[in-house]
Amino acid sequence: MSVIYDVDEAVATITLNRPDAMNSLTVSMKEDLLGALRRAAGDRAVRAVLLTGAGRAFCAGQDLREHADNLEAGRGLAGTVRAHYNPIVLSVTTMDKPVVAAVNGVAAGAGASLAFACDFRILAENAKFSMAFSGIGLAPDSGASWTLQRLVGPARARELLLLGDVVDAARAAELGLATRVVPADRLAEAARELAVRLAQGPTVAYAATKRALDHAASRSLADALEREAELQDECARTADHAAATKAFLNKERPRFEGR
Repeated sequence: MSVIYDVDEAVATITLNRPDAMNSLTVSMKEDLLGALRRAAGDRAVRAVLLTGAGRAFCAGQDLREHADNLEAGRGLAGTVRAHYNPIVLSVTTMDKPVVAAVNGVAAGAGASLAFACDFRILAENAKFSMAFSGIGLAPDSGASWTLQRLVGPARARELLLLGDVVDAARAAELGLATRVVPADRLAEAARELAVRLAQGPTVAYAATKRALDHAASRSLADALEREAELQDECARTADHAAATKAFLNKERPRFEGR
């Protein structure tokens, strides 16, 4: 299987599983990944998602052997940006559940873009980001032009995308590309701890927070305030809010059920 899907403790773990090819993305793998993301999004038993790669890489981006075959056959990109990469990134960014990327090694091109689309990025100390698009004569895709400048600012995003320099884990933390950097042998544990914590949290409120941030990114303050009010009204009607308020007054720890 090129993508492994597993659910435990309300966390759906999606593992890119072409380790011999550094988890580079073929058409079939992209279809499997999109299917796994949509499965997680639609499963009410799943309250957080953990995305990682098998072997020594997170994801090296597009499978260039497959891409070269398309070029030789005159098919160009073969429609994969619109048919695959765009839906994958939108599935991650619009999911009503927090998504954690456990970046276990190289994340290049669309692989880096995929990590940037996640809500959290836990990096192994040997992890690296490479915006490799310009190195093969391409512009960025998979949302990098949108996510990267929101993470590091427009000037730094321009530098990373145009120069394509490799960014190691320590530099990624300095730039704001990493939520946390941990030793490689602790990555799986640290990422899972965060995912389980999120799965036990107020998932309706998390979803509302993601929507509020996305809305505010391109709106005026007045529009953002109105959207906050709408989302706050929705959250105020949830059982989680009522129970958490009661727990606070009773000096108890709240237990969230995601409803």
